[in-house]
Amino acid sequence: AAALDVGANLLLARSHGFTRRGPALGALALVGLAFTCLAYATRGMDLSVAYAMWGGFGILGTSLGGWAMLGQRPTAVAWLGMALLVAGITALHLV
Repeated sequence: AAALDVGANLLLARSHGFTRRGPALGALALVGLAFTCLAYATRGMDLSVAYAMWGGFGILGTSLGGWAMLGQRPTAVAWLGMALLVAGITALHLV
């Protein structure tokens, strides 16, 4: 679910505010698939944990994808935030 969310976010950036139809439609389709996967994930874990992990991985993946694919440069504070996300996701996984 998180990987689909990251893909949707990267396509959304490529859609230039929904002015480019292909990336815009791709982003909408991936968001729908991501929510479908999240719904399936909640069958085996609490919604609060599933949603928090999905959101955390989505933020982390989108930040790293923006850096790797869109040339966006994270600041030192952004890197710290990503490290805290990894720590939080790890803590949730241990629960």
